[in-house]
Amino acid sequence: MLDKLNQIYPVRYTAFIASVVLLALSLLGAGALGLSGWWPMVFLALCGVGIYDLQQSHHAILRNYPIIGHLRFMLETIRPEIRQYFLESETEAAPFSRAQRTLVYTRAKGQSDKRPFGTQLDTRAMGYEWINHSIAPSHLAGHDFRVKVGGKDCTQPYDISLFNVSAMSFGALSANAIQALNLGAKMGGFAHDTGEGSISRHHRTHGGDLIWEIGSGYFGCRDEHGHFSPEHFVENVRSPQVKMVEIKLSQGAKPGHGGVLPGPKVTQEIAEARGVMVGEDCVSPASHSSFSTPLELMAFIQQLRTLSEGKPVGFKLCIGHPWEWFAIVKAMLESGIQPDFIVVDGAEGGTGAAPLEFSDHMGMPMQEALRLVHNTLVGAGLRDSIRIGASGKIVSAFDMARALALGADWCNSARGFMFALGCIQAQTCHSGNCPTGVTTQDPTRQLALVVPSKAERVKNFHEHTLEALQELMEASGLQTPHDFTPRHIMRRVSETQTLHLSDMVDTIEAGALLKDDVSALPSVFSDWPLVNAKSFAIQAA
Repeated sequence: MLDKLNQIYPVRYTAFIASVVLLALSLLGAGALGLSGWWPMVFLALCGVGIYDLQQSHHAILRNYPIIGHLRFMLETIRPEIRQYFLESETEAAPFSRAQRTLVYTRAKGQSDKRPFGTQLDTRAMGYEWINHSIAPSHLAGHDFRVKVGGKDCTQPYDISLFNVSAMSFGALSANAIQALNLGAKMGGFAHDTGEGSISRHHRTHGGDLIWEIGSGYFGCRDEHGHFSPEHFVENVRSPQVKMVEIKLSQGAKPGHGGVLPGPKVTQEIAEARGVMVGEDCVSPASHSSFSTPLELMAFIQQLRTLSEGKPVGFKLCIGHPWEWFAIVKAMLESGIQPDFIVVDGAEGGTGAAPLEFSDHMGMPMQEALRLVHNTLVGAGLRDSIRIGASGKIVSAFDMARALALGADWCNSARGFMFALGCIQAQTCHSGNCPTGVTTQDPTRQLALVVPSKAERVKNFHEHTLEALQELMEASGLQTPHDFTPRHIMRRVSETQTLHLSDMVDTIEAGALLKDDVSALPSVFSDWPLVNAKSFAIQAA
């Protein structure tokens, strides 16, 4: 019937034609009956919109559906909210499920995280994971789990918590968000990574422990040309608040990709923290200017450690070409210089905005990357002296247990702590219109984030997550967090088959990479003989 009607009268123009008719009727009514003059103005405005829609050339939908076509764009604008509040299931992760977010919210608020009536997960679904428990549970004294970071050349080692705030810069996060995270870290006794935006006045307000991340822009330690400045580095690094220094080689959100903070967004506070001019484009190149080879990277690490008077220095990376990582390890062996720690950032991680292809298809996921880094250090005989941090969608104690089993010494979380601040996963982080004041520089929007209240939630989330980890350890009969091994984690690989994680991940013996023949090792190590410490490039066989 609609097709026949369309042949006589284009139904899609109904809203426009109705507006014209109602305009005429309202004008007659206003003149003859003395009705309010507001109605003609309303319909006149709608007619104006319709005429504009028919004339414009940018949107085909509006030309074919004048006036009513705007509903499409209005609904598209609020689609994330409609999906989140009305359509999203409890367990569908996009990127974090409602169940995951609710877990963080309840722990941050100090509410009960207990769930009645059993799991909502499909235990028959491929990928389902669980921890095997013990018939003889252990009993632990507390949950303040820590690991000492600091190798042979470090004179100021740091006892880091097993759960810390991952790298998020001031500029990406609001001033109030930075203050709340740092105050929460101070109250809870854990570390707060600055992100590559350097140390702002808001990081210093409450005095929480800092991991100072240094990216390719050398913010906070750069000269007028954007290169590394030892003098400016010393000014910041010798603050007692700075506990460790982290060189960012790459990040999970967009590995291998630089970034630009446009000049109009570079406020006085951001310029002050980063060492740039107000209103000037703030550029993070894709690569560092201080080194171009693995050996030069080791020398840079040693330089920073010396300038910091012996504080732990390490680097963060999202694993890309395995041979580049192997070249870095060979540089450690050849130079005798070692980082004190390595943070493995999974490609599924990242709070910053990134091109879709980078978010979805660039870089190695955290579990595979973490195991590769762990195995390589074991095979090179370096694992005992270098600590490993893991970052990538870690929000629960089970996430931590899995990362520890795969080789991590501690875990970092970015989006988990954003949820603790009140983030609702609106995914408007790049727009400046964050509804909760977490990722905005709008002074009125960030007022919604009350620092003392949110800092308490940050502390609570950290504390209750570690309490849950303690309970998992006790149920498994373990004495320390690092007793978790791949053998403790089970994963369903089909409807009828499950495997220990140890059956699914590679394991190599200590010192195996130091032998002349590595042909018996997992295939990823076939590139090991083809690299050297003098270049990131793979050599011809």
